[in-house]
Order: sequence, then structure tokens, then C-alpha cells
Amino acid sequence: MAIRAPLQVNGTVSIPPDELLVRATRAGGPGGQHVNTSSTRVELTWNVDRSSALSDAQRARVRTALASRLDAEGNVRVVASDTRSQQQNRDLAERRLAELVRRALVVPRVRRATKPTKASVERRLTAKRRAGERKRDRRFRGDD
Repeated sequence: MAIRAPLQVNGTVSIPPDELLVRATRAGGPGGQHVNTSSTRVELTWNVDRSSALSDAQRARVRTALASRLDAEGNVRVVASDTRSQQQNRDLAERRLAELVRRALVVPRVRRATKPTKASVERRLTAKRRAGERKRDRRFRGDD
């Protein structure tokens, strides 16, 4: 295949093409004779542990976020067999890998606890009082 450009994950991270292992195999499912003769299913494998594209902090974040998708060697595998074209399936697999890594690299914002406003506390207590009164009014009284 032709020399490919690095796989751009986000503004700072791009995976060099020589770190991606691409395998084409026969796709399953419907498609008649075409499916039986052409290798259009694309398997894309990338090793998180040996990648030069990530810093140590990013590597740790990706390992944690993608733990369920990593094998024993630290490889992430993405498969695409959506189209009948090997090239389109490769592009799809690359996009899927980039999206996976992009989501794994997102640092969640730290939630800061805030105090409820005086008015919201008052509304909650008033609603609780009303609910209690309503239940009290529904009770059976022996003097009725």
C-alpha cells in the first residue's frame, strides 16, 4: 500500500503509520461470490504500551479508559467490514481508532460541590411539609 500520513487523533496526538498493523481478511455475512473471493474486512491493531505518540500520563489514561479493549500485550484492535471496499474499511477502522483514543484522552472536569441556595432549601422543606400534611389528612381516624 502507499505510504500513509500519521493518524491524527486530536490537536496534540498523532499516531505514526508505522505503529499501525493492518490486516485484511475475508468478511463474513451476505454478499454472494464477492465475499468469498475478496479480503475486504480490515483489522487495525495499535500497541498502546510501545507507542511514541503518547506521553506517560496519556498512556496511563488510555490504558485505564480502554482496559476492556486491550489484550495482554497492550494492543487495541479495531475491525471494519461495513463496505465492500478494503480502502473504505481501512479508513473507517482508522477513524474508529482515532475516536476511541480521542475519547480516552479526555480529562473529565472536577466537580466542585456547591451549597444549595436559601430559597431552594426553603422550597424543598415547604414541599416536604405539604406532602406530610396531605398524608396526615388521608389517615383513618377512629372518631369519624
